[in-house]
Amino acid sequence: MLTSIIGFIILILVIIAIWRSIRIIPQQRLAIVERLGKYHNTLQAGVNFVIPFIDRVVRVLDLRTQQVVVPPQMVITRDNVQISIDTVFFYTVVDAKRATYNIQDFVQGIQNVTAANIRQVVGHMELDETLAGRDKISIALRTALDEVTESWGVRIDRVEVVDIKPPREIQDAMEKQMKAEREKRANILQAEGERQAAILRAEGEKQSAILRAEGERESNIRRAEGVRQAEQLEADGRAQAIRLVAEAEKRRIEFLREAGLDNKVLTYQSFEALQGMAKGEATTLFIPNETVSVFSSLGALKGLFQSQDASENKPSL
Repeated sequence: MLTSIIGFIILILVIIAIWRSIRIIPQQRLAIVERLGKYHNTLQAGVNFVIPFIDRVVRVLDLRTQQVVVPPQMVITRDNVQISIDTVFFYTVVDAKRATYNIQDFVQGIQNVTAANIRQVVGHMELDETLAGRDKISIALRTALDEVTESWGVRIDRVEVVDIKPPREIQDAMEKQMKAEREKRANILQAEGERQAAILRAEGEKQSAILRAEGERESNIRRAEGVRQAEQLEADGRAQAIRLVAEAEKRRIEFLREAGLDNKVLTYQSFEALQGMAKGEATTLFIPNETVSVFSSLGALKGLFQSQDASENKPSL
């Protein structure tokens, strides 16, 4: 009976020893093992074996990127305005041994370094520069943390300024200023719009006047061209008529010459034509010089014709 109890106890102890000698580490985890109080090994992900009651897993570290929110920090800017800044940082453990033995709590250390550097960075900036300089603050904090956390086996991946809260009265003043700025921009945009509209109207009127002037000019050109063509056609018609009259007169004279009329008959006909011209409404009559010489023979011609008429009218015996 006693032997059975001892054997059962030994079996239980063996099972416990085997159980304690097996360590299963999840993915993206590392385990720090100490042997008799001294660092011995770092267990990787998977199944690992240790010596029970001699080796002890003192810490399991997560290798994934971790996010830590820094409590709101009250800081004073260079222009003596107290503001509250909320920040958050992201870190990754790159050396499990240093993260375990070089600092007791690296998360708390990062938070303290962040709070101290926020006061130092923001203390050299004015309120407006602080509100618009989140990237500048983030870069300065990350640079300061990288210098410290390198020996802790931790890498700072990113530092973000989540919120900057000025006092309520400052917020009210800023809201009034922003409202005034918005109204100013609205007025400027309205004035700019009106100016652009006036410019466009003036341009439109200018183009309209130019088009009207072009239309009138084109109309005048075409009207003048029409008048010119009409006058040219009229002149061509008159020239054609004169040419036809001259040709008819030329043919008449040629016919008279062919008929054998002598100069005396032609001279008498010219005299009759002058008499017809004298019967017109004109008060002045221009006679060519060569016609005057003909007048001397008119009496003889007239006497000749009268004598012929008398001889014809004289009764015969």
